[in-house]
Amino acid sequence: MADIREISPSDTAQIAEAILELRPRWKTEAALVDFIDGTLRPTGYRLVGAFEPGSDTAAAALGFRRLASTAWGWYLYVDDLSTLPRARGRGHADALLQWVAEEARRSDCEAIHLDSGVGADRAPAHRLYMRHRLRISAHHFQGDI
Repeated sequence: MADIREISPSDTAQIAEAILELRPRWKTEAALVDFIDGTLRPTGYRLVGAFEPGSDTAAAALGFRRLASTAWGWYLYVDDLSTLPRARGRGHADALLQWVAEEARRSDCEAIHLDSGVGADRAPAHRLYMRHRLRISAHHFQGDI
């Protein structure tokens, strides 16, 4: 069973490989860690990792923040959820989603929200979300500038 733990700023590199799997735009672990610690964490972004026994590198990682809006009140928004290919199918993402649901309750949030791409390659992720009782409740629109 994986060890689920919140990641401190001094340990951000432990989740870099997993997040880069989902967010390759950052290209290097150093660039990703710098962006997370220098830009995201000051806005309330937090990280949780799933670690297999004896490993200092997260097999899976989840990045989230507590937000409020007129539409949803207080909620936790999941920015990132990614499992290393070699660790898929072992329940790591399940454990991270369970952890974040518990954190939402502890934080007096009304819901968990996340956006997910719609390509065929995302079907396994969508099944995971549905198993955790997340439903499709909106469309996300994007306009590139």
